[in-house]
Amino acid sequence: MAGVLSGFVPIWVLTVIGFLAARTNVLGERAEAVLGRFAFYLAMPAVLFTTLLDSEPGALANRGVLAFVISTFVVGTIGLVVYAKAFRRSLPDQALGAMAGAYVNSGNLGIPIAVGVLGDSSFMVAVLLFQPVIVMPMVLAAVEVGSGRRGGILRTLVTLPVRNPIILGSLLGVVVSATGWRPPRLVLEPLEALGSAGVPTALVVLGMSLNAMRAPDRDGRAEVGVAVALKLLLHPLVTFLACLALGVDGPLRLAAVVCAALPTAQNVYVLARQYRPDARLPRDAVLLSTALSMVTLSIVAVLLQ
Repeated sequence: MAGVLSGFVPIWVLTVIGFLAARTNVLGERAEAVLGRFAFYLAMPAVLFTTLLDSEPGALANRGVLAFVISTFVVGTIGLVVYAKAFRRSLPDQALGAMAGAYVNSGNLGIPIAVGVLGDSSFMVAVLLFQPVIVMPMVLAAVEVGSGRRGGILRTLVTLPVRNPIILGSLLGVVVSATGWRPPRLVLEPLEALGSAGVPTALVVLGMSLNAMRAPDRDGRAEVGVAVALKLLLHPLVTFLACLALGVDGPLRLAAVVCAALPTAQNVYVLARQYRPDARLPRDAVLLSTALSMVTLSIVAVLLQ
């Protein structure tokens, strides 16, 4: 138990440091945006590329990943039904609410946990590829169809690796690893140095984002509560049950369930803000699930360990 929790300590400490930095404004008003872009466009792709050079591409497709995929679709479907029947939401809002309950923060928080707690980033890379390539286009389709828009989905899917450097870095690492070729040290050393800044920067930015947390509006608390419950409670539970059904145990089951217990990704809010005038549900779900995940992730990891 102490060993598992010790892996979380640097993660939570860096997150708190980011929160305090934003609260005191010691780095300036644009620090979160600048550091976030640095982590997203440079440091995180570098750390994924360098760590995946020694991975086996076949490790990205396993029963643990399958259990996570199954649970994502199960929880997403439950979310669609709840927001349609209980809250009478439109199709775009149903899709975004379901996404808030089943789309995990595999970047800013998932990669640090994979590196610091799980000791292997390959599972998180599989999720990084699955969510944007499979889940995101499905949500986009529902949002655009429900909003009366057409077109753009295929272009979004095709250009995604180019527009998302984290996916691009992961794909390049997998491809280079599959070829058996090893880049020279002259190339790898600068990338490794750049990548060493990725995890701490991402965690500091995550903490900065929590500074903007506000209590949900009274009329939307139930909807936000449903999204957070789906994400932090039901998603890991269904993943655990799927692992039992598929015979997944050991470190692979730990990786699958911990990944499912991650909070809602900021991408959900970004997508909602682009397509919907009212993005309060995804915004509040991201902030609240991120804050509560500090407790739930630790509990899940300790129980499964």
